[in-house]
Amino acid sequence: MDTSDTSNVVLVTVDSLRADAIGAYDDERHTPVMDSLAERGTVFERAFATGNWTPFSFPSILASQPVFAETGQIGVDGSETLAEVLADSDVSTGGFNAANGFLTSHWGYDDGFDEFEPFVASVGSSIYSRYLATHPTVEAWLQLATAPVRRLGSWFRGETDDRPFLDTSRMFDVEHAAASFIEETESPFFLWIHYMDAHTPYVPAPRYIREVSSNLLGTHRMLHAHTRTGLGWEVGERTLADLRTLYQAAVRQIDASIGRLLETLSESGVEDETAVVLAGDHGEEFQEHGHLAHYPKLYDELIRVPLVVDVPGTAGRRIDQQVGLDDIPPTITDLMDVDSPDGWYGESLITSVVDGEPPVDEPVVSVTVRGEEVTAQPIPRALSDGELLVSVRDRDWTYIENVDDGSAELYYRPSDPTQQDDRSDVDTAKERQILDRFSTIVDDHASLLRDQTGEQRDDVDDDLGARLEALGYR
Repeated sequence: MDTSDTSNVVLVTVDSLRADAIGAYDDERHTPVMDSLAERGTVFERAFATGNWTPFSFPSILASQPVFAETGQIGVDGSETLAEVLADSDVSTGGFNAANGFLTSHWGYDDGFDEFEPFVASVGSSIYSRYLATHPTVEAWLQLATAPVRRLGSWFRGETDDRPFLDTSRMFDVEHAAASFIEETESPFFLWIHYMDAHTPYVPAPRYIREVSSNLLGTHRMLHAHTRTGLGWEVGERTLADLRTLYQAAVRQIDASIGRLLETLSESGVEDETAVVLAGDHGEEFQEHGHLAHYPKLYDELIRVPLVVDVPGTAGRRIDQQVGLDDIPPTITDLMDVDSPDGWYGESLITSVVDGEPPVDEPVVSVTVRGEEVTAQPIPRALSDGELLVSVRDRDWTYIENVDDGSAELYYRPSDPTQQDDRSDVDTAKERQILDRFSTIVDDHASLLRDQTGEQRDDVDDDLGARLEALGYR
C-alpha cells in the first residue's frame, strides 16, 4: 500500500444525494464529472449513512461518531473532529458549507478549521430577503418563472445561463471560497465543501433541466410541480416525474460545480497529489414510502448514498461490501499519514482503495428520532424529542426497530430493493438468526446513546433560525 504521493484531500459532501442519483450507481443518470471520479477511483457499492437527516449523519462524516454518542445532542461538541486531528498535525484546513444551519459553529462544526464559512449570515436583513430565506418555494417560483426572460437575455449577450438567478443554494459562494482556498494554501491541506442544490426545493439553472430531460420538459412544467407541492396538493405521477427531473437537474448542477473545482486543482498544479472523496450525507424520498424529501425513516432511499474515493495513482475498482460514512475520517487521516484517535468508530478504507481488500464485514447502524407524526416539526435535536428508530444493514439484509415500542421490520434487499416486503414475521431459521443478531446490535447501540446526557441547545440566532426554516426545519 502506497499513498505517499497524496499531500491533500478534498472532501465533497452533497446534501440529499441518493446513490442512484449519479451514473456510477445508475446508468441512466447524467453526471459526467462524478462518473469520471468513479471510473478512476473506488466506488463503494453499499455505502450507508448513519441517519436520515444532516445533523444525524454528519457526526459520522466529520467526527467518526454516532449522533448523540458524546452528549446526547446533535452536533460534534465533545468529539475529536477530523479537522482538529489534521490541524494538530500541521495540515491546513478549510471548510465551506452552503448555508445548512445544522453545520455551523453552533454545533461545533467549525472546530479545527483554519478557514470556515457556513454562509448563514448571507440571509440578509431586508424584509424581502428574510421572506425569501424562509419561503424557499417562492424562490423556486421566481427562479423558474423568470427563466425564459433570462435565457433570452443571456442569448443576446452571448452568455451561458448556468448561474441560478437567485443562487438559493449558495453554490457559487461555496465554489469560489473553495477555489480561493486551493489557490492560496500550501500543501498539505484538507478541504471540505458541502453542496445544498439537491436539497428541497430543487432550483437548478434551466440549462441543467434541459440537459437531463432531453429538452422535452419546459420550465413551465417545473413551475407547475413546485406550485402543486408548495400548496400541498396531491402529487400524482406527472408531478412526481417532474420533481425527479428537477432533482436530477440539481444534481447535474452540482456535478458541473465539482468539475470547476477539479479544474482549479489542475490549474493550481496540485491535481496529481490531491485525493478526492465524494459522499452524500443522506438520500431523498420520492414517495417510495409515502412522502417526499427526507422524513424520519430508515429505508434505502434515505440511507444508501454514494461514496467514491479517488486517490491519484490507484486503479479504479468497485467494492461490494457494506461500509458506513463513519469510515470517512479514518480513511482521510490514513491518506495524510496522520494517526486516528482511539475514540473514532469507523475503520480506514485505504486497503480497499489501494489494494482492493474487502473492508471489515461489520453491519452498519443508522438512527432517526420520530415524533408523534412522521412529518412532525421541529426536527429532533435530542433523543427525548421522540421515539428512537435504529436500523442495521449487512450486505443483503435491512432490519429496522422502533426501540420504544418494540416493533420491527426485516427486508431482504436482493429480492426487495425498495423494502416493501416485511419479513419480520417469516418463521424460518435464516430470518430468526438475522432477527436475533440484529436486534442485539440495536439494543447495544440504543444503550450507548441513552447513556449520554447533555443540555439541549435551542438558542439559535435569527440568521441561523432563518436558514433552518429555509430548509423546512422550524
